[in-house]
Amino acid sequence: MKHNFGAGPCILPQEVFQEASQAVIDFNNTGLSILEISHRSKEFEEVVKETEQLVRELLNVPMGYSILFLQGGASQQFAMVPLNLLPENGKAAYLDTGVWATKAAKEAKKIGQVEIVASSSDQNYSYIPKNYQIPSDASYFHFTSNNTIYGTEVFEKPQTTVPTVVDMSSDILSRSIDISQYDLIYAGAQKNMGPAGVTLVIIKDDLFHKSGRTLPNIFDYEAHAKAGSMYNTPPVFSIFVSMLNLRWLKAKGGVEAIEQENIIKARILYDEIDRNPFFKGTAAVEDRSRMNVTFVMDTPELEAEFLALAKERNLVGIKGHRSVGGFRASIYNALTISSINALVDTMREFEENHQ
Repeated sequence: MKHNFGAGPCILPQEVFQEASQAVIDFNNTGLSILEISHRSKEFEEVVKETEQLVRELLNVPMGYSILFLQGGASQQFAMVPLNLLPENGKAAYLDTGVWATKAAKEAKKIGQVEIVASSSDQNYSYIPKNYQIPSDASYFHFTSNNTIYGTEVFEKPQTTVPTVVDMSSDILSRSIDISQYDLIYAGAQKNMGPAGVTLVIIKDDLFHKSGRTLPNIFDYEAHAKAGSMYNTPPVFSIFVSMLNLRWLKAKGGVEAIEQENIIKARILYDEIDRNPFFKGTAAVEDRSRMNVTFVMDTPELEAEFLALAKERNLVGIKGHRSVGGFRASIYNALTISSINALVDTMREFEENHQ
């Protein structure tokens, strides 16, 4: 058995793989593959409706918000957000907490004025900035809730009176949030929701055309909302597998239940990192991510040796991002506690081998 700690395309439950593989051969007894059915067919329209309803139910999305299934990943949202929300003479406020937050601000600067309200770059993004001011005249405030590379997470929404936009690509559906506190949430599906290829957008309807810009329809949130996420050919398979995964999450007890599992998984792993003299966490303790656990060892030689042992124990995907090194264990929703225990056991085995 492989224990998948990879940070990119998410681990999914085995039952989701089984259902998806069957649909690749024959979708809902139609005699057609999910890969070939018409995206305009009644059968697929039902998939989109159920997926939207599951998102609405699992996240308690209130009335007055549209749920969109788009393409282009979070990277396209880096541009769509300012195109739709930032007027020609406006200003957007951004919090800089890592690579993806930096990229989001960089794209927004091509469209309008951007103010970086705070940054943790001074300590290699190992913490979340505190006590910063968000200008009250900003058209919106943007932050990234979980930083996959550096292992930090924002658990409390920053207080502000301006519309709040959050990139939740790597912790959406992993913990309870109050949607009404946010005006726009976007998330690439490939961490906790489904396979790569679809991007979830939850947007308050009164943000449509907030920028006053004339946009191509493909970049206009309202155009996608009016078309029911069918303005252009949607990523059919990605939406379908997301639906299966959301069904699985609902059957487990929903976001509230999975959050408790995620708390336990993270605690077990962080406790071992703090106990074991060979390992050291890299993120500030109060800002430690539940989704991406980052840690290092004293020397590259030890790290190479531990990676070799991890490979022998069928632990995959724990090598840290190339920009920071060390290790990163991504512990998304579908990763089981048994996989966490397998990693902890390997860390203890390494310690025993060097005593």
